[in-house]
Amino acid sequence: MEWSDEGIVLSVRPHGETAAVAELFTRVNGRHMGLVHGGRSRRLRPVLQIGNHLDASWRARISEQLGHYSLELRKGYAASAMDSPARLAALSSMCALLRLLPERDPHPSLFEISLFVLGFIDEDRVWPALLVRWELALLEELGFGLDLSVCAATGSDKDLVYVSPKSGRAVSAAAGEPYKDRLFALPGFLVAGLPCTQGPGSQIERKSTVGEGDVLDGLALTGYFLESRVYRAREQQLPEPRLRLVSEIARL
Repeated sequence: MEWSDEGIVLSVRPHGETAAVAELFTRVNGRHMGLVHGGRSRRLRPVLQIGNHLDASWRARISEQLGHYSLELRKGYAASAMDSPARLAALSSMCALLRLLPERDPHPSLFEISLFVLGFIDEDRVWPALLVRWELALLEELGFGLDLSVCAATGSDKDLVYVSPKSGRAVSAAAGEPYKDRLFALPGFLVAGLPCTQGPGSQIERKSTVGEGDVLDGLALTGYFLESRVYRAREQQLPEPRLRLVSEIARL
């Protein structure tokens, strides 16, 4: 068994004296692990940094085995994040959340969106809003997508300013007014940016206005549904990098 693909480094752990086990999110083969001989060497340590974009070749005698990776660096996004606590938190959070995906289950659309967001990781005025949209895309891939297109009460697509924590659907200003203390704020850039897809002219590329506090409102929204619908079912909590991300963005 063997294949060649491209992937994003999600995690690396030591194995023996010189090797490492690398976990990649690949375009075609999904979240996939493999042994890297010499993975702890001076040559490969800069390559095996979370968030880096790699070319990967995997080989094993049978598909059920851990197998071995041969890796080459395409783009070192980790280096762009190291000098900024907020960027590093964003990179760490993305990699931690991607580990929610079932192992070896392909998600090519999410892979494309992930690369798109990483491409802006050195632009602090851009990546925070893209990251919120990315989390919405992740929820969709996990089967817990939110419906932010029309009001749950009226069916209208006008004045959508809230989200119901029960249904995960948008609510208009008028319909939500009596219950606004129990609803999440819906940032306008999320309404303009859905669905979150890739490619020229896609929704994720729309440059909607992002107001002060909109990103934090968006992270509160996605964080709630990630925790309540995904992590709680696994008897887990949001990972520490995702919690740290919110405080770092608040400082930007």
